[in-house]
Amino acid sequence: MTTLNIPEMSCGHCKSAIEKAVARVYSSAQLDFEMENRTVRVLSANPLDRILAALKSEGYEATVA
Repeated sequence: MTTLNIPEMSCGHCKSAIEKAVARVYSSAQLDFEMENRTVRVLSANPLDRILAALKSEGYEATVA
């Protein structure tokens, strides 16, 4: 799993938008959210750059923790 820092993530709406963005890239991705730390652990068969691009297209800048 890769842990991503997503500073703009703060609520359930953010979580939903992130889930949808990642699902568009890889529908079987596994996500584990830590809202209080603003991090998401991602397990996906797709390259990380595609996931980061999908998040960015939704307005969420993410960096690898």
